[in-house]
Amino acid sequence: MPKISNKKQAKIQEQILHHLYSISPQSAFTAHIAQEIARDEEFVKALLQDLKSKFLVTEINKNPEGLDYKRRQRWRLSNQAFTVFKNNNP
Repeated sequence: MPKISNKKQAKIQEQILHHLYSISPQSAFTAHIAQEIARDEEFVKALLQDLKSKFLVTEINKNPEGLDYKRRQRWRLSNQAFTVFKNNNP
């Protein structure tokens, strides 16, 4: 399987951030994000983990009742990233 260049990965991460901004303040499961941008779920999960390390997205590990997810993660735009998006997209 060919490796995707860093430039293309950055473009895909931009798509992820745009999608999360468009549904904000809601969050989305990894599978839903992968479906929306037409990418493999494991690949999207790796990109989301990278975005998390850059403090651009926040991982949610609990369901609305407060119970931990065992195998799923929801994601939302971090407050910092949302502010930057909002200021750049009036």
